[in-house]
Amino acid sequence: MRGIRRALLGATVTIVVLIAALAVAGYFLFTRPHVDPLTKADAVVVLGGEDDGRVQYGMELARQGYAGTVVISSGFLERSPAFQRACASSGPALRVICFTPDPFTTQGEAQFVQRAANQFGWHHIILVSWNFHMIRARYIFGQCFDGTVTMRPVQAHYDYSVAWWTWIYAYQYAALVKAAVLGC
Repeated sequence: MRGIRRALLGATVTIVVLIAALAVAGYFLFTRPHVDPLTKADAVVVLGGEDDGRVQYGMELARQGYAGTVVISSGFLERSPAFQRACASSGPALRVICFTPDPFTTQGEAQFVQRAANQFGWHHIILVSWNFHMIRARYIFGQCFDGTVTMRPVQAHYDYSVAWWTWIYAYQYAALVKAAVLGC
């Protein structure tokens, strides 16, 4: 009986330490800002996600002269008024390219951007997404895109519950493993 208690205690301590380590690592990977200095690029790429100001931020970066093209993934944004306005605003001063990734993942977005880069001669992009997506997006674009990537998280405050942050951390960890296994 004593051996069982000792084994249960050991297993419990191990699980608690593992969860704590993943939480601390998750904070540094997914919650702390991962921002690169802005420099002029060939395109601003806005990854799909919440309607959290990312489209407006990407368009503003282009209007500030950081790029003459904005590429916007439709992922979960199709019904967003900001997405619809941006996609309808393409003109001689600013080219806007809206697309639906295939596959409908960050990898699909990266593959589309690489094809567009080949077509238009791009060598440098500014990538806009959630802050907690920056590490995984950098990894995937590093595998799929041949040029330089400047990472810029959308300037949003995410007032999520502990349960929701737990889900985000778990999802981001799993998606990182998936990206490492699948490659581009």
